[in-house]
Amino acid sequence: MAEITAALVKELREKSGAGMMDCKKALIENNGDVEASIDWLRAKGISKADKKSGRTAAEGLVAIAGAGHKAVIVELNSETDFVARNDAFQDLVRGIANVALSTDGSVEAISAATYPVSGKPVADTIKDAIATIGENMTLRRAAKLEVAHGVVATYVHNAAGDGIGKLGVLVALKSEGDKAVLTSIGRQVAMHIAATNPLAIRAEEVDATVAERERNVFIEQARESGKPEAIIEKMVEGRMRKFFEEVALLSQAFVINPDLTVGDAIKAAEKEAGASIEVTGMARLLLGEGVEKEESDFAAEVAAVAKG
Repeated sequence: MAEITAALVKELREKSGAGMMDCKKALIENNGDVEASIDWLRAKGISKADKKSGRTAAEGLVAIAGAGHKAVIVELNSETDFVARNDAFQDLVRGIANVALSTDGSVEAISAATYPVSGKPVADTIKDAIATIGENMTLRRAAKLEVAHGVVATYVHNAAGDGIGKLGVLVALKSEGDKAVLTSIGRQVAMHIAATNPLAIRAEEVDATVAERERNVFIEQARESGKPEAIIEKMVEGRMRKFFEEVALLSQAFVINPDLTVGDAIKAAEKEAGASIEVTGMARLLLGEGVEKEESDFAAEVAAVAKG
């Protein structure tokens, strides 16, 4: 019998798109013959996952898992919303979020972590789900926040079930204060982040490239007024201050009470919590954000099928 090496398993996996354990089994069954193993996997319906890997997956769900001082959010994409409503898919994305809690929160680390139900890496478990459900799926994004003291509050907008939905938010609050108070204000701030999508926590943390682009736009707009450069500079500085107020979390008008900024609301919560509160991190994942969906020509698809 031929020796089934790791390199051989890797080669078959890359060619077939099947999971590692399935590839190893196929090679054992076919005495190490890669091409015969591919046919064996195809016959078993396992390698079909690879054929679906080119399809755009822009639907799906985000899932959140939390443990008080830490929480994670993951985005698992599918091709259709129909599959996202499938119980098996929902259990999978919840399970992946729970696995992610014990990792550093990167997609790479989560993909390599063992999924308890299957005993396989998450990446291979997703491959198996693709073959079973029949749609392409992608673990596209993930984020993890953690604090030594305090809470990581969570919020799922329009939840499709426990901890799953189309939009999820994490916000980390560092504090020695009362946990119930921290959780309450944290959830409100998470809801605010869901609504406003701030670019940064503080004005000085806004990406320099983004700020410079805005400044250049304001300069061009101000110059159209024909005013002197000294006046233009003051106009631009005023507009930039307003820009930072609008995009930085702590200076935004709080959606729960627009008479306060988010920073003011947190300061007010400090009295009830009995300690200072610092926002140390935030993460917001909107399902399918940034994915270009393929526009299908249904008539062309029907014609193609009719031609065989």
